[in-house]
Amino acid sequence: MSQITFINGRIVTPQGVVESALSATGETITAIGDTRTGEIIDLEGGWLLPGFIDTQVNGGGGVLFNDETTVEGIAAIGRAHRAYGTTGFLPTLISDELSVIDKAMRAVEDAIAAGAPGVLGVHIEGPFISKQRKGIHNPDLFRTLDAESKALLKSLKRGRTLVTLAPENCAPEDIRELAEAGVIVAAGHTNATYAETKDALAAGVTGFTHLFNAMSPLQHRAPGVVGAALESQTAYCGLIADGHHVDWPVLSIALRTRPHDRFMLVTDAMPTVGSKTKSFVLNGQPIHVENGVCVGPDGTLAGSDLDMVTAVRNMVEHVGVSVDDAAVMAATAPARFLGLGSARGSLVPGQRADLVWLDDRLNLKATFIGGHNGLALAAE
Repeated sequence: MSQITFINGRIVTPQGVVESALSATGETITAIGDTRTGEIIDLEGGWLLPGFIDTQVNGGGGVLFNDETTVEGIAAIGRAHRAYGTTGFLPTLISDELSVIDKAMRAVEDAIAAGAPGVLGVHIEGPFISKQRKGIHNPDLFRTLDAESKALLKSLKRGRTLVTLAPENCAPEDIRELAEAGVIVAAGHTNATYAETKDALAAGVTGFTHLFNAMSPLQHRAPGVVGAALESQTAYCGLIADGHHVDWPVLSIALRTRPHDRFMLVTDAMPTVGSKTKSFVLNGQPIHVENGVCVGPDGTLAGSDLDMVTAVRNMVEHVGVSVDDAAVMAATAPARFLGLGSARGSLVPGQRADLVWLDDRLNLKATFIGGHNGLALAAE
């Protein structure tokens, strides 16, 4: 069983940043302290963070999950994102037919069974969403929850299922049924009122998909989805920290309203991440990267060209959060949101040795998944 010790760096732990050593045996963190075992890696004064967990990954490495709902497609997306510190992710399916959702869920099951590094489950983003807040999604595919679709959403046998839906398009009882079956339910692409959102939270919604984007805004006489999300002190809110989806001052204001550990950094990444090709086709529409963001023919935002290490660096440099708070948003919070916080998301003995090494300017030096070099895994 391999042993590895990281020395000479700043280690982000739940108790704060410590300048010490971290040791791992096999896939598990075994100690934080001066004990040295096995291979020694000098962090050169840089940072050691828990591996990033991204709950919204539409694609990467030239692959769009909707187009390649296969084990090979999922593995290719994972390889692309490991180069940016992502050690756990949910392949995310943009609104599609139930048959495609079924195929995607079965592919995720097979990927997890095959040991594909980092695959934690699936995110079904639509088609149970609002035409008024559709974003780049194809409204011709939208539908309401019924017995058939709920049975499908509850059918994953390995990993976590996250579903993004519009609360105004279903009954609280539908949300409660999904939540009681273990499905994680988030509100997104929704034009719900404040009251409808509160009812959805009471029924089992525990998250908000890309806060501020594609949802009813906070207004002084109509708090909307954003108002309900910011008021909640327990629901998890995804943030796309690229400076295009949400302006930096708005992120700063949001962080002052609720605990930082209830925000999650997400990429909403498209196939362009980790690819030299900066264009692709979604639902027959040509999408390209323009000024660092993916847009459709009419300028509609179409996911992002963002990676997780850049999101972390952006939060520190543009929003002013500490590195350890950014690490919580990139790793600890999403792990807890997925119900995986006891095994992932923090640098403590007993957790998985999913690690990200950054230099003193927060540039990626290496990614480790279960104690193994993730960049080497990416080359396999």
